[in-house]
Amino acid sequence: MEIRDGFVGDPSQGAVVNLRESFVLPGLIDSHVHLTGQQNPNSRLEEVTQSDATQAMVGARYARRTLMAGFTTVADLGASNEAIFALREAVKAGDVPGPRIIAAGSSVSIHGGHGDANGFREDVLHLLSPESVCSGPEDCMRAVRTQVRSGADIIKITATGGVLSNTAAGLNQQFSDPELTAIVESAHRMGRQVTAHAHGVDGINAFLRAGGDSIEHGTYLDDQSIRLFKTNGAWLVPTLLAGDFVARIASGPNNFFTPAQTAKALEAGPKMLDMARRAHEGGVKIAFGTDSGVSAHGDNAQEFALLVRAGLTPLEAIQAATVGAAEHLRIASEAGKIAPGMPADIVAVTGDPLTDVTELERMKFVMKSGVVYRAD
Repeated sequence: MEIRDGFVGDPSQGAVVNLRESFVLPGLIDSHVHLTGQQNPNSRLEEVTQSDATQAMVGARYARRTLMAGFTTVADLGASNEAIFALREAVKAGDVPGPRIIAAGSSVSIHGGHGDANGFREDVLHLLSPESVCSGPEDCMRAVRTQVRSGADIIKITATGGVLSNTAAGLNQQFSDPELTAIVESAHRMGRQVTAHAHGVDGINAFLRAGGDSIEHGTYLDDQSIRLFKTNGAWLVPTLLAGDFVARIASGPNNFFTPAQTAKALEAGPKMLDMARRAHEGGVKIAFGTDSGVSAHGDNAQEFALLVRAGLTPLEAIQAATVGAAEHLRIASEAGKIAPGMPADIVAVTGDPLTDVTELERMKFVMKSGVVYRAD
């Protein structure tokens, strides 16, 4: 991409796209999605009926929906290796319309923890449990190396329990401190950053002390967490939309969560706005991420209004989804800004998002790598 002064209207120079009446931004970045599925009343059944190939096809649908919402880059932080790596390559080859995908593949998890299969009969559990599940430092190093060998761009771990795992195991630390150290060190030695799903403060702080690069969710972070974030230069991806979504489902008349999921959703979801507010006030670096797949794909931009409710200015929220997320994901040379030499990832809306950040929920134009995918 190159940038020239003035308006170039010569058709001999290529197709002319006139966005003079629009507000133009770099393509947006969502640092936390799950493209190969979406929460619904049949989610648990889909775990045992959908093949990896089916999940890749489902992911193609949601990848297109995400792109049309203005997100030209995403980090997919938890999916079947075969499904998400195939989708990543199909998008890269131009066979499937979708955002640029940074893929973790299967999450590294403890046996029986968030990220492992839970809530099925014993023989089914063994069939569904991924290779990335581990116990003990040596086995956790093996899990990281297996993920890198399989094609992971980033290592995602589940440092604490999670809301949507169907087990009453709480939201606190699940990996031991030696396991966390082994994971982070082995990933860094192989050139991969490590991000951790973490709700409980014990798991957040233990992961940051182990040298982890970023925290997803961060629900119960405290003052010590904020100091560790700043000392380590680590990033927080608050996923406020996920917290808002699970709290609404769990407290609504059409709740489709299991009893274990419901209890954790009602506990964690309402706390996330205040968490993000305290982190922002404390100077923690925040990258935009939604956990879409929990909430609906294509609704990603609803996160902006929640970030503003948590105290970010509209500009800070937009920076979290552009230059901030690009720095967090270490892709600043290929995403997050409009500049000479960058891929032409450009989106536009009608109204001023610095005045009303919800304008970003009404995307009008999407270009990715110079190809126009949406022009309303």
